[in-house]
Amino acid sequence: MAKGGKDRAAGTRLVTGGRRSEWTGAAVNPPVWRTSTHLYESSADLAAGRPNADGHFYYGRRGTPTQWALADALTELEPGAEGTVLYPSGVAAIAGALLTVLKPGDVLLVTDNAYEPTRNLANGFLKRFGIETRFFDPLDLDAYAALFCERTSAVMLESPGSLTMEVSDVPALARIARERGAASVIDNTWASALGFPALAHGCDISVMSLTKHVGGHSDLMMGSASAGAEWHARLRLCAQQLGNVVSPDDASLALRGLRTMGVRLAHSTAAALKIATWLEARAEVARVLCPMLPGAPGHDLWARDFTGGCGLFSVVLAKGGIEARARFVDALELFGIGYSWGGYESLVVPFEAKRTITRVPDADLASGDGAAIRFSVGLEDPDDLIADLEQAFAAMEN
Repeated sequence: MAKGGKDRAAGTRLVTGGRRSEWTGAAVNPPVWRTSTHLYESSADLAAGRPNADGHFYYGRRGTPTQWALADALTELEPGAEGTVLYPSGVAAIAGALLTVLKPGDVLLVTDNAYEPTRNLANGFLKRFGIETRFFDPLDLDAYAALFCERTSAVMLESPGSLTMEVSDVPALARIARERGAASVIDNTWASALGFPALAHGCDISVMSLTKHVGGHSDLMMGSASAGAEWHARLRLCAQQLGNVVSPDDASLALRGLRTMGVRLAHSTAAALKIATWLEARAEVARVLCPMLPGAPGHDLWARDFTGGCGLFSVVLAKGGIEARARFVDALELFGIGYSWGGYESLVVPFEAKRTITRVPDADLASGDGAAIRFSVGLEDPDDLIADLEQAFAAMEN
């Protein structure tokens, strides 16, 4: 079949991406190439070497058509991307991107509502290597701009924010970084390139946890970083020096999930909006943190910059505190208790808003201890999920 193109609609690119005839042959799906060794025809062939680019056999760490097809498909989804590097997890992708743009002595600016492993990486590994991290309020552009200094080399963005779902002005944050000579990296897992084309909005590197929406079936761990030509070359070199490689079997699973990601996201987004609207009217809920919801904090920016969403949002309970929340969560039947999201199944994770993040004002919490819950809405019927929530609220009162 013909090679895909970025001028085609996203739904079409999800189906056609990475299906180059030289990699797939007559098969619809790229075969799983399990091999560590690639053979050369002769000594002269070995001496001639291979270009360091996808599509050229060298050694297993540089991939096979299975991994190349996935990277190619992800690149086609991201307007402005020259290439994509794959990593064994989403956290590894964040680490790989930050290690690409930073060196000892640099200053890194990190959004204060970032994914917890991102904070741990900044406060742990990067700190040990002489990199200073300064956290910033993603909604205060002036304070953010004032944090830059001559050593600031990169900023780490995430929108919506982890757990509390603030939507920041990413184009403005990325523009300020670029004006000051800093690279901008964004964790774009929530919306993916389907809902937020990060490079087109000014970011330099767009990172995703492919474990979530792309895999979609809760059966693989993987991450990616997509970028333009200059940063992609640097990402690739850094990943190779660190020995990063993904399993061809997992790459095949990610490709399978990618083909249906659009329809899965459409279902989970619509279901999440229906459930968030229902929760907004419940007396047990003080605040629904869902930027897709009209009137919610960040909705105007979300409507301006995003073309899609997903099933992930949070709520803050109005009463009862931690013990009542535990009764509610334990009574749920269709929502499992577990980390991750973006799979076919619905999940919940409890968190304490006051202790975890700073962007939700105390006045908005209503609950004295900030008892909150993050919901990941899967592919179940939303009416069944609402019925499950209703019986769990009843259990919470008993």
